[in-house]
Amino acid sequence: MTCAIMQPTYWPWLGGFDLMDQVDKYVFYDDVQLLKRSWNVRNRIKSNQGELYLTIPVKKTKSRSDTLICDAIINDDENWREKHLRSIKHAYIKAPYYNDVIEIIESLILKPISILSEYNIYVSTEIARRIGLQTVFLKSSNLKSKEGKKDTRLAAICKEVECNIYLSPQGSAVYIEEENPGGVFPENEINLFYHNYNHPQYPQLHGNFLPYMCILDLLFNCGFNDALQIIRSGRKKSFTYLEFRQSISIHT
Repeated sequence: MTCAIMQPTYWPWLGGFDLMDQVDKYVFYDDVQLLKRSWNVRNRIKSNQGELYLTIPVKKTKSRSDTLICDAIINDDENWREKHLRSIKHAYIKAPYYNDVIEIIESLILKPISILSEYNIYVSTEIARRIGLQTVFLKSSNLKSKEGKKDTRLAAICKEVECNIYLSPQGSAVYIEEENPGGVFPENEINLFYHNYNHPQYPQLHGNFLPYMCILDLLFNCGFNDALQIIRSGRKKSFTYLEFRQSISIHT
């Protein structure tokens, strides 16, 4: 069984959904620190002026260093939901699948969920189901594995959810590979791989193709029915941790 563990993102990009699609179990890593200006609270769409950030405001109930994603409260005193909708409608009203998609997206944005992690998880899983993913979704805050930091806790989560293969985003290699090849995964008999993804091109509004927009861009331009096929077209063979270390010349 294969799993991935990622923080809950606001409208993930295509590679994020490809990661979800490749695993049996996907754990939303929601009981870790919320970082300022992270993908937990913002993402990008393509407007006629180029990329445009949509940001969720969070209430400042205590210092950011003490706030976990699962404890962060969305600040609905600000009119952000309507602002995001206006920006999305303005950017994509001429997109081929606008009429098929906008009602669903509007219902997701306006969903009255006040906890940031719960909101992001709801949005991501609803989109995942609509494009055809069969992955089992879990939350780290609901699991027993709380001890350890970085790769130690990730390995503990893998064992708790009974997965012996871990598919990691490449960005996590910064700490997984810091001290030992593959971190603690080999000693825990967990096969570590790194996600390998090349962003595919698809028909897109507003000039030259701009990659790394959030999933909304694909949905409005290509629709729900073709989304998963396009997402999968960017998939490359995953790296083993040894192949990955060699490719980026990591040495301990």
